[in-house]
Amino acid sequence: MEETKQTQPTALPADHRAGFVNIVGNPNVGKSTLMNDLVGERISIITSKAQTTRLRIMGIVNTPEYQIVYSDTPGVLKPKYKLQESMLDFSQGALTDADVLLYVTDVVEDPEKNKDFLDRVAKESIPVLLVINKIDLLKGDGELEAIVARWHDRLPNAEIFPTSAKEHFNVDNLKKRIVELLPLSPPFFGKDALTDKPARFFVTEIIREKLLLNYDKEIPYSTEVLVEKFDEKEGAIHIMAVIYVERDSQKGIIIGKGGEKIKKVGIEARQDIETFFGKKVYLELFVKVEKDWRNKESKLRQFGYIE
Repeated sequence: MEETKQTQPTALPADHRAGFVNIVGNPNVGKSTLMNDLVGERISIITSKAQTTRLRIMGIVNTPEYQIVYSDTPGVLKPKYKLQESMLDFSQGALTDADVLLYVTDVVEDPEKNKDFLDRVAKESIPVLLVINKIDLLKGDGELEAIVARWHDRLPNAEIFPTSAKEHFNVDNLKKRIVELLPLSPPFFGKDALTDKPARFFVTEIIREKLLLNYDKEIPYSTEVLVEKFDEKEGAIHIMAVIYVERDSQKGIIIGKGGEKIKKVGIEARQDIETFFGKKVYLELFVKVEKDWRNKESKLRQFGYIE
């Protein structure tokens, strides 16, 4: 799972296609669910809470005929912290380096939400595929037609794909169109690459997912995870990870009475990490206070939000 350097296979079809397909949109519209479905692997963490994705995450799909490099990006929002400024930078950067842009919305979102960002999407010269997700939630006749018409008025140059990533409805047609739009190109990564992220990254993401699922309100958004030890042997992996919080009171909440809460997080995370790597995992979790880390440039750089 370690980062794969750019390589060229010895023999490629003359019509081999490769390109970058960037997934953008507002929080909680199902971008990560769609990404995982398109890639066929669980690359991005998924919860029902907004702002689950913090970094730009690549998932790579390979066949002998093509390579698709998908990027899942944080939901577009008006930043309140330096952390959220970095998240917005990832989303805006996705508009500048894509071969195909997937703008994901859902059946309840107002097309005028985050108007400035959508105005930029409307001006893009690259192909834009508008994905209207969660159509499985619709009940009345004619609802979908009205939603499609509204979005067509807003993004007249986009091709519209009503989908349900959760139910895998129309995702294959979307993927087929993506392949058709890819430019002729050799692959950008090795043909066995699944992602550009190292193994430690997926450990932190799995632990963050469990924090989002097990704690309420501001608590999970005030946390960050750093893997301090990743010792992989033939049959097992020993991992030590630190959960950072912003205040002493948050540390107590994360740990819970008698350590019950953090033990639950550790058990759930370990099970998913074992599934991900296919090995026995020994996971140790610690909690540390780093006051106001979301507004500290030095910590954001350490956590990978600023290059």
